[in-house]
Amino acid sequence: MIDDAKKQAIKEEDLATVQRCLEGDINAFALLQKRYTGIVTSLIRRMVKNEEDVQDLVQETFIKAYKALPSFQSLYSFSSWLYRIASNNCIDFHRKKRVQTISLNMRSPSSEDEEEYEISDTDYTPDLRILDEEKKRCLDEAFAKLPENYKQIMKLRHEEDMDYVQISEKLNLPLGTVKAHLFRARKMLYEQLKQKKYLFTS
Repeated sequence: MIDDAKKQAIKEEDLATVQRCLEGDINAFALLQKRYTGIVTSLIRRMVKNEEDVQDLVQETFIKAYKALPSFQSLYSFSSWLYRIASNNCIDFHRKKRVQTISLNMRSPSSEDEEEYEISDTDYTPDLRILDEEKKRCLDEAFAKLPENYKQIMKLRHEEDMDYVQISEKLNLPLGTVKAHLFRARKMLYEQLKQKKYLFTS
């Protein structure tokens, strides 16, 4: 059990690291990710059973946390804030799995979700169809800007539904490289969609 003094020291260290991130230190967030990846993974495993989904949700959690750092309030501990993001990410994942949907016939990958983007079938109108077409166009444009090696891995993961090991074997790449490329590709897509204000997250 960590005593109060240790907890306070960790909290202060985390806050200092967050501040470095906000000041432009591009390597600082890696320290937070290294510290909390194991704990976040354990949390998500309690909520999601499929290991491939778990790894994807872990990546998404840290991407969301990184992007939300400007809104982080130092009144709270970074760990509690991060766990809340991870928990909400899992809840959104299950909600998307349950909702009755219609396909938009688009297999473009996104930085936030491996599923096709979908909308409820209960209130579909021509206006929504126009909006969906715009979303698809933005996704296609963002995907086209990815490096070719990232495109290839994303297509294998999202279109051919291969798991990490299968991709690793097909492309003769280390498993860690496959995961790293997927993480970076999603992050690049997130950045582009954010600029276009087409982030399809809850």
